[in-house]
Amino acid sequence: MDRTPFKGSTPLRATDTPILIAGGGLGGLTTALALGRKGRPVQVLEETAEVGAIGYGIQLGPNVFPMFTALGITDAVLDICLFPNAALMLDALTGEEIARVPTGRAFRDRFQHPYVVLHRGDLHNVLIDACRRLPAIEIVPSTRIAGFNDLGDHVVVMSEDGRRFEGAALIGADGLRSRVRAELLGNGEPRPIGYVAHRTIVPITSVPDDVRRTEVVLWAGPGFHIVHYPLRHGELFNIVAVFRTATHGEKNDARGYRIELKRSFESAHPTMKTMLAMMDLERRWPIADRDPSRRWSEGRVVLLGDAAHPALQSLAQGACMAIEDGVCLAELIELSQGEFERAFRAFQAERRVRTARVQLESRYLWEVYHAEDIARDVRRETFAERTEADMFRCLAWLYDGFKLPAEPRWTP
Repeated sequence: MDRTPFKGSTPLRATDTPILIAGGGLGGLTTALALGRKGRPVQVLEETAEVGAIGYGIQLGPNVFPMFTALGITDAVLDICLFPNAALMLDALTGEEIARVPTGRAFRDRFQHPYVVLHRGDLHNVLIDACRRLPAIEIVPSTRIAGFNDLGDHVVVMSEDGRRFEGAALIGADGLRSRVRAELLGNGEPRPIGYVAHRTIVPITSVPDDVRRTEVVLWAGPGFHIVHYPLRHGELFNIVAVFRTATHGEKNDARGYRIELKRSFESAHPTMKTMLAMMDLERRWPIADRDPSRRWSEGRVVLLGDAAHPALQSLAQGACMAIEDGVCLAELIELSQGEFERAFRAFQAERRVRTARVQLESRYLWEVYHAEDIARDVRRETFAERTEADMFRCLAWLYDGFKLPAEPRWTP
């Protein structure tokens, strides 16, 4: 295994107690890499036996690329990306184009970085490889957290199989149904919204000619939508079908899901129905989020990513927010010289308004995407009036990115 430190990384501080990170997803690995590059020892506690990601597509906005630069992985990420020509919203009943955000040269000129699509597993592997090249980082698989104790000067984490881990602090990057959040805040389950998603990837050669293949496309319908785009140098095609259903909290078999899908998309455009016939329906994902919160930390324990501020998928920013979180948090730990409580309070102050806006605007856009009756007409007219410059202006708050703190807002 190559353990050669990255250029610019700080030598390992052998006397430091490791920082514990619950969760080896994109947020957890980003945080580990950002800390490891500063020479801070880290243990990533991942519940699965093999650290990896569910193999579907994700979209990344230009706001995430300065974070990749800070992590030293920009070239590796760009090598695995595709660069769509545009992001489109089509009417799911008529096929009419409702909105278009060009993502080519004008977009890059405005936002300085590209809009990309890629396989989530590929990005995960870039982060894992980068972490494994740093001696400060240890990834511990098959470790499901049972609980933790904050003892004031350090934190003890217990795993379900009886192991004990001691660390300087605990970072909960363990997702929507975070065990760390449940212990820290005790504020219940995420908020289900009554929708489910089915995801699949097919060879692009099997996609019919009438399906757009070079853009990110959202077919927006009353109570349902489909998103699709190419992956892996145009060899694969990612399809996500989402719909509202009273059975969102129930499990069924593929045949039952197929019947429900057919009924829910009965009024959809024929091109959508062609794609639905290609779907793998072995698994479905109930969709949920949480209300924004001002508090993500207590003592030496803090949350980030979906554990802190899960959002609906409307803005395709879940991964981007988790990555921004991880780089920001590592920077604040360094600036505080390891005063974790101080760093964690500053982290909340730096990140909570931006992430709350993503959560709330995602809820608003969810309603726009699924507009019914006369609301569909309002949506069509509203977007028809918007120019390319208008679209860029609407996205500027998000895509202009997040400036890493140099003088953080320390709070008492």
